[in-house]
Amino acid sequence: MSEARRWPGRILSCVRLHVYDITYGSLEPDVDNLVIIDDSIVRGTTLRESIFKILDRLHPRKIVMVSSSPQIRYPDYYGIDMARLEEFIAFRATIALLTERGLWQLVSDTYEACYAELRKPKAEQRNCVCGLYKPFTVDDINRKMAEMLRPVGMQAPVEFVFQTIEGLHAACPEHQGDWYFTGQYPTPGGNKLVNEAFVNYVEQNLKLRK
Repeated sequence: MSEARRWPGRILSCVRLHVYDITYGSLEPDVDNLVIIDDSIVRGTTLRESIFKILDRLHPRKIVMVSSSPQIRYPDYYGIDMARLEEFIAFRATIALLTERGLWQLVSDTYEACYAELRKPKAEQRNCVCGLYKPFTVDDINRKMAEMLRPVGMQAPVEFVFQTIEGLHAACPEHQGDWYFTGQYPTPGGNKLVNEAFVNYVEQNLKLRK
């Protein structure tokens, strides 16, 4: 909670268990900041459709959403069914930023690069999707995620704070399974599948076909 020093006023924390709420009356409206701590933010649907609406009723000065994991940017193909890139709010926010800043050519270039990689033997393929994130800082994507997940009519501003990759490695030095954050898959099959996922995303959602 060292980040708390950046936000004046009393700061309360709300850890997700089975309900998304805190004790009413424990927060001074328009004075206290409310910090929500979760293990990860994947799609963001529950935040937008439920959690933020509930917590906004408390009238905090600001809601700070803290994730103990870094931004989830890539699918995990090792036993967890998360195969589609568009399911991730970090990916959707990045696509939105590319569109807003006139960098759409990077989407087309990445599609061509992924398509070319898929013509190679699996063992020679590299993850081309990583390039989509390079124009932006983590904070850029954080701010866009907050904008996209803030419900219409919500009064309190929202800020996102994510664990860093370096912080994750320091906290879990014996466990380097970070590919859904970094895109550094441990097997050639991971690179192949993420390239396929982006090609499928473009062809199914953006109607750009080879």
